[in-house]
Amino acid sequence: MDLCTHDEDAAHTSCSCPLGYIPIDQDDERNGCTQNFFPQSCDKASSETEHFEFQELQFTDWPGGDYEHFQPFNKEQCKQSCLADCFCAIAIFNEGSADCWKKRIPLSNGKINDDVKGLALVKIRKDTSTSAKEKGSLVRLIIGAVIILVLNNLVVSIITYLVTSHAQVNPLNPVVRVMNLKCFTFMELKEATNGFEEELGRGAFATVFKGVLASDNGKFIAVKRLNAVVKENDLEFKAEVSAIGRTNHRNLVQLLGFCNEGQHQLLVYEYMSNGSLATFLFGESRPNWNTRKKIALGTARGLLYLHEECSSQIIHCDIKPQNILLDNSFTARIADFGVSKLLKSDQTRTTTRIRGTKGYVAPEWFKSLPVTVKVDVYSYGMVLLEIVCCRKNYEPEAPAEDQMILADWAYDCYKQKKLHLLWQNVGDDQEMDGIEKLEKYLMIAFWCIQEDPSVRPTIKKVTQMLEGTVEISVPPNLSSLYVQYK
Repeated sequence: MDLCTHDEDAAHTSCSCPLGYIPIDQDDERNGCTQNFFPQSCDKASSETEHFEFQELQFTDWPGGDYEHFQPFNKEQCKQSCLADCFCAIAIFNEGSADCWKKRIPLSNGKINDDVKGLALVKIRKDTSTSAKEKGSLVRLIIGAVIILVLNNLVVSIITYLVTSHAQVNPLNPVVRVMNLKCFTFMELKEATNGFEEELGRGAFATVFKGVLASDNGKFIAVKRLNAVVKENDLEFKAEVSAIGRTNHRNLVQLLGFCNEGQHQLLVYEYMSNGSLATFLFGESRPNWNTRKKIALGTARGLLYLHEECSSQIIHCDIKPQNILLDNSFTARIADFGVSKLLKSDQTRTTTRIRGTKGYVAPEWFKSLPVTVKVDVYSYGMVLLEIVCCRKNYEPEAPAEDQMILADWAYDCYKQKKLHLLWQNVGDDQEMDGIEKLEKYLMIAFWCIQEDPSVRPTIKKVTQMLEGTVEISVPPNLSSLYVQYK
């Protein structure tokens, strides 16, 4: 982890070790540095903090090696966070943006340059004197560090090749990019959830619990505990962490961290105070129409990001009201997209089991047809109908048999010019923008749930139709959806 400066006029790069570090190779400091002191013990990190201090280096940064990020943080908070963390060797503090990045060793060559905005906080031991016995241990430590660095360089070379040549074609690559995620211990999460006491939801692969982070000013979290008995559990976990760790959008649930200790695999999300869209839509009180429109558009924008805007295209495969969460301002946040399959650039067919939930699953899953992003468009269309009509897509106890399947009933009302029947289920004149608005949203939904995926619009076009920037043409006739509920 040496520091290097580059003289452009002399075309020369010179490197040196920061205080408390010595060169691994005395003949060439560019080969890296190692600690000239005993590192902080993870067994008693809190009791050892008084033995460490920081060397402050202006205009300095070490690219890569980040494993935790905080914002907003001041310099003292950044120092204390690194001091209390035995893995933290350096913290980079940016006063302008109030960012604090924690880094662990081994690190690549650092750089000193006037255009670098960061202040490097290098953690060193206050007393670096050692006894004869300690010096012998230090020599062994240095030799071990050399071996680790050699192996690390080999691993980095392999990883760089894999990421460069396969990052877009292998979604389950073992390299999990968790640069901005916190690695929790199982005991931390068990304590945060009070022994996994309050259950928020349960699915086929996991159970979600409510928790509180005492270390983060009592911040509420949602902890998703994956079932140890599920086959392919490890693959599901790696897929979810690698996918979610690279995403960032206001209409997606944010992943804060994870735990991967043996059989314990957990994910830590931000807590959504208003629960799921299912609870919001299908409760006793009728939700506000304007809020429902906002949720419909937000969900479409979240899917647009997954389909077209993130680094690797993601097909959710299970869009339903239970997987659309609502924050404190009722903004739609898509959840559970990480367990979906990241597509290879040339992949068009699925080789796994059918994914999704009855009532929302696109017809191609049952017909051995290519599975594309259009399966999400189909599911979104079904959810849009539920948002518009404020009822479940299938109600066996509906007032009449022809009203049991929402899509069939809504389409019949649309074709027969009897939208007033749906109006009664939706709300009064003060809530609605007018019958034309109801018809507009129904037409978009009918386009989305066409049986032929090639006829369905892209989610981008759906978003544009919702925004009113693209004209909505008359949708083709709709096939009966009875097969979904057999």
